[in-house]
Order: sequence, then structure tokens, then C-alpha cells
Amino acid sequence: MDNKATAGNDFKPFIPADRIMPEITPFSVLLGVIVAGVFGAANAYLGLRVGMTISASIPASVISMGIVRGILHRDSILENNMVQTIGSAGDSVAAGCVFTLPAIFLWYSQWGMGTPSLIEISAIAVFGGILGVLFMIPLRRALIVKEHGVLPYPEGTACADVLLAGEQGGDRAKTTFVGLGVAAVFKFLADGIKLFPSEIEYAFKGFKGAAVGMDTLPALLGVGYIIGLRVSALMLSGAVLGWLVLMPAIAYIGGGATTTIFPSTVPISQMDHWAIWGSYLRYIGAGSVAFGGFVSLITSIPLLFTSFRDAIKGYEGGAQGASIPRTDRDLPLKIVLIGLLVIVLAIGMTPIIPVGFMGGLIIAVFGFFFATVSSRIVGLIGCANNPVSGMTIATLIITAFIFKATGNDGHAGMVATVTIGAVICVVASNAGDMSQDLKTGFLVGATPEKQQIGEIIGVLSCSVFIGVVLLLLNDAWGFGSRDLPAPQATLMKLVVEGVMSGDLPWSLVFVGFGVGATLFLLDIPILPVAIGLYLPIHLSVPVMVGGLARGYLDYLGNKAEEGSALRAQIDDKTNSGVLFSSGLIAGEGLIGVLLAVLAALHVDITVRNLFGAAAPLVSLAFFLGLTLWLLKASLWKKV
Repeated sequence: MDNKATAGNDFKPFIPADRIMPEITPFSVLLGVIVAGVFGAANAYLGLRVGMTISASIPASVISMGIVRGILHRDSILENNMVQTIGSAGDSVAAGCVFTLPAIFLWYSQWGMGTPSLIEISAIAVFGGILGVLFMIPLRRALIVKEHGVLPYPEGTACADVLLAGEQGGDRAKTTFVGLGVAAVFKFLADGIKLFPSEIEYAFKGFKGAAVGMDTLPALLGVGYIIGLRVSALMLSGAVLGWLVLMPAIAYIGGGATTTIFPSTVPISQMDHWAIWGSYLRYIGAGSVAFGGFVSLITSIPLLFTSFRDAIKGYEGGAQGASIPRTDRDLPLKIVLIGLLVIVLAIGMTPIIPVGFMGGLIIAVFGFFFATVSSRIVGLIGCANNPVSGMTIATLIITAFIFKATGNDGHAGMVATVTIGAVICVVASNAGDMSQDLKTGFLVGATPEKQQIGEIIGVLSCSVFIGVVLLLLNDAWGFGSRDLPAPQATLMKLVVEGVMSGDLPWSLVFVGFGVGATLFLLDIPILPVAIGLYLPIHLSVPVMVGGLARGYLDYLGNKAEEGSALRAQIDDKTNSGVLFSSGLIAGEGLIGVLLAVLAALHVDITVRNLFGAAAPLVSLAFFLGLTLWLLKASLWKKV
């Protein structure tokens, strides 16, 4: 769809305002809730393992079309749109939770306090998610309508294009389900019954501290394919800098020096590469990620003021009568304001979210600021590049300083600080998702009011589920472990501890700042490199393989003649690969949750390794075979 053809009120949606079609139906709500749960769980697992999540909007649209049109033969593009609106709430709420709440889990474990309750986690998700929706509603006309043709909204526009191509829904939905099934089987064989390992590694002899390896997991291949060659290469460059440069340098220069970061004093000369990563490189990487988050936030300041200006000018009253066209009807402003007031007061008064009235006020102020910033940023660069982490870190630092200045710098103050950061993270993430969904609805002719209700339904339905998933994953493997490093949340924990107690190894953090500053001066995107530096190289290598597969298809597409049949075929294959990759991520995430349930129940399903010393090669062969599957339609094409 060409969203530059017309602008503002001159635009004519696919479904005109005077045509009434089913939108919120029992079917669309049920299917949307299921999709929200599936991709919410998948994103929770992915965010804890890799530190990033994917958008569920397009896969949700494709799955909906496959079922609604392909199986049930229902004919309502607006019903399909409602499914993706509700379904996408799952990944935004999951992202906000997994980027922050594991920090509280880690503290509770250190302090011997058990784990946060399901009610506490769910309340944070519910309040943050609904606040994100309500804060975004007054911005809709300013950002979606008046900026039409100016803000591209890449994911929202792409999702509308998918919905408009609904006749192809059945085949494309099958692609997603195939990916889901393949990844589920692989994950179950590798990490469930442990028929072969999902991680292969080689430590260099005579080059202490250096190692390479990869986790041969389908989800990581899918992530690399979706984010593309350039971002994947930036991630791997950070990992190479860490594992083949900085860690060997630490091992060589450290010699007989010792570290007190571990409970016992350990000579560096006796550390393996994993110990060096945990004691040194992780803090350098955290400094780089924090620096990148701040740069992203600072560069977004002009958007902040522009968005506030547009919000003041753009909301044309609160009356929602019959005179307003269906396609321009929001939830009434009175309901929005009452809802905001009730939620902020509930946050400040309820002991379930232990932040007090001061915390409630901080959430109200920062929530409105960052919901506004997030809603506009996704219109420019999409949800995948939305600097939610930077917004959360800024919130944590300011909140920590406020609490410390008022004498609330003990355990309760630290938990309250991260809780406020968690609510803000969910607010910003969900506001951005709502903004993209409303753009899709604007293009296809949905009713904004019904989409806003659908988004709230998605938040309510997945909040408890996300809490259960977090508790299960922590009980099975523990946050901060090699299986679930929870990189974003660990960074949040380090930030709060650094402000409250000053016990961080600041010299290492400042080295990370220096790495980030160097990247900034070289005009290299900081966050992808910083994430690769922070995470084990085992995660960046398979992501790079997926990026190479996507890069190869992009190369073939660019080489083919514009408008040719071959170009169209390659473009179609590339798009199918995105859906297949989304299925890989969803399938692995669901099996990861299933394995967590079995681990929590102390059920051992491990079988004997049938491949012996050749097991790593079997794992690698499966992974490479999956990569060829992504490329199968183009390998023999001559361009």
C-alpha cells in the first residue's frame, strides 16, 4: 500500500467508514488471545536468552488469515486485523517484563527471599500495558492521521500489506506452522531428551581466554534472518571483540592477579574463558549497552518535544458521538483520563506494587514522556529499533537517585526502583505496539476504538500467562545462568546497584563506555555491537548464519531485474523466510516453556546419547540443514 499517495484526512482506507464489518467477535478474541500467549511465551524465552524480541503482528496476521479464510472461509479483513492487534500485545508485554523483572528474581535469590509472586508480576504487566494503551490514545490523530505520508510506520504498513494480500493466507500460514513444528522437534531432541547437544564449542590451546562456539538452535537462526545481514554482522563483531580480543588480553595481562567479583578470590591464571566472561567481559559489555541506550535516548529528544507539540494540537476534543466517522472514533477522552487516574492511584496505594505514592507519581510522569516518545519513534524506525532499554535505564538512574536521596536505598528501595522501571518498560513497549497497530488499522479501515479495546484484552489475557512463564523458566534454569543469561535485566540490576551502593567494578563499566564512544565516533550503530559484546559468542554465531542466509537472498533479489518474474519469486521467498523464521522462534519458545514445566515438576526425560563423540557434528548438521531449508528455493536459481 502506498501511504505517500495521500495525506491526513484525504486518505481513503481499504474499508470505507460507512461500511460495517465484524471486528471484535468471539472468534477474533479467542484466536487473538491464543496468538498473544504463543508469541508472548516465545518472546519471553527469546528475550531472556538473547536480549531481544520480535514483533508478532505479521505472523499473527498470517496465522489469522490461514485459519479465518483458508479453513473457516470467513471474509472480514477487520476481524483478521483484530486478531493481530490482540496477538501483538503478548510480545510487547513480554518484552517489558523480561527486560526488567528478572533483576528482582536475582535479588530475591541473593537475599534468601524466594521469588516475586505471580500477583506482583501480573499486576506490573497489567498496569503497565493498560497505561501504554491509554497514554497513546490522545496521540493517535497527531501521529497516525496528521502525519500520514510523513511517518512511514514500517511494521504497521507491512502488516496492512499482508492483510490486503489475504487470498494467500492459507499457504503462508502453513509456512509459519512448519517452522514452528521443525523448531519444536529440534529443541525437544536437543535440550529435552538430549539426544545431541545444542551447544558446540572450541577453546584455543595456547591462546588462553579465547574460544568460539555456537548454540545450534533454530530460534537464533530465525532471529538472524529477520534482523538481516548488517545487524547480525554488527552483533558478531562485538562478540569477536570480546571473545577473541578482550578476553585473551585480560588473561595475558592479568597473569597471577586475582578477582574478588566471585565469592572466593580466584587467580585469573586459573580461570577458563567462561569465568573471564562472567567476571570481566560481562561488565564491559554492560557499559557498552548502557552507553548505547543513552545515545539512542538523547538522539530521540527532538522527537520528544515534537510529539508533545503534536499531541497538544492533535487531539480534537473528547466527544465521541455518531457524527464522528467510525474510522476516526477513539475511546472517549473522559474514560481515558479516569482510567489513567485510577491506575496511577492504584499503583501508589496497593502493596502488591511496592513503590508508594512517590513511585506512582514517577510512573505517571515518565510513563507519559516515554509513551509519547515510543509511539513516535516506532513510526520512524519500527518497533525492533525502539530504544526501550535506554528509556528504562534513564528511569532507573533518576529513580535510584531520588530514592537514595530520600534515604530509601536499602533492599526495599532497590526493588521499588526496578519495579518502577518495569512498569515504564511495559508502558513504552506497549505504547509503541499500539501505535503500529493503529497505523495498520488506519490503512485497512478498522475502528480505532475497537482496536484500543482489543489491545487491552490482549494485555489482560497475557499478563498472568507471562508471569507463569517467568516463574517456570526461573525455577527450571535460573535467570543469569548460561541457559538464560537475561542480559537486559542483568544490566538493569547492575545500574541500580551501581547507583545505590557503588559496589560495581566501575573501571570495567567505563571501559565499556569507551567502546561505545569509539563506535559512536566511527558512526557505527552502538547497540547491536554492544549486545554482541555482552552476550556469549555462542549466541551471535548462529544469528550471523541466519543473517548470511537473508543477505544471500537480498543479494539475489537486488541482482535480478526490477519487475521481473525472478525478482518477484525471490522477494516472495524472502518474505516466506520471515514467516518461517517467526515459526522457528515460536516453536523453540513453546518447547522451552514445556521443558521448564517438566523441570519444575522434576521430570527427567533425558535418554542416552546415541551418537557418542559425533553428537556435536550431528547437531551442526541439523542446523546447517535448516539453513539450507531457508534457502532451498533460490540455491539453483541463476540470476
